[in-house]
Amino acid sequence: MTERLFLDDPSLPSTPATVEEAGPGGIVLDRTVFYARGGGQPGDTGVLRWEGCETAIADTVKGEGDAIVHVPAAAATLPPIGAVVEAAVDWQRRHALMRMHTALHLLCSLIKGAAVTGGSVGADKSRLDFDLPVPPKKEDIDAGLNALIAADHPVRIEWVDESILDTGPDIVRTMSVKPPRGAGRLRLIRIGAGEFPIDLQPCGGTHVSRTGEIGPVRVQKIENKGKQNRRIIISLADSAETA
Repeated sequence: MTERLFLDDPSLPSTPATVEEAGPGGIVLDRTVFYARGGGQPGDTGVLRWEGCETAIADTVKGEGDAIVHVPAAAATLPPIGAVVEAAVDWQRRHALMRMHTALHLLCSLIKGAAVTGGSVGADKSRLDFDLPVPPKKEDIDAGLNALIAADHPVRIEWVDESILDTGPDIVRTMSVKPPRGAGRLRLIRIGAGEFPIDLQPCGGTHVSRTGEIGPVRVQKIENKGKQNRRIIISLADSAETA
């Protein structure tokens, strides 16, 4: 089992960890700050350092059971089993993904009552697809997103009993991806203070601690992807990516 430090503190850029497995296919540590690819969010990249050596990590994926596998770059030197390494994510990339993922939660809050049919988080641009017969106005979504960001709402991680999925099934907005069961508890992301949050959803991804940390965003385009499927693509205003 790999202890997932990012679940409770996504702001940790690095951690000491012990190597449990190491091979060309991947490196398993006893604990990590690296997010494993899933839920539309890419796996982290970064580096493992030890005793004057380092291994570049090109991707992070889920392994067998509860293991997280750090995929080394081609021909990279592997750390020995038992070595204590510093595991450090590419923080610039990770922080951009955190900003983007949080922005997608805000986008979801603006499209009320529509199920999410797909999505993808990227450091430059991201998207959500909605089961929606009529597309919203681009300028309305753009203005709504940036207003929620500028309001600097708190973003909190909460752990609850997974039975909430039975008593409050509407908390899940996604049609294709369902929260895992069996662990007994569920991780929620709550945006906004007070009894009625801006957004409250099960999510295992990484997010910023306040919406103001996202910075301005822009809606690049809204596309029709079927009779009732609308794709909304957003980007960070400080990104070089263009539509």
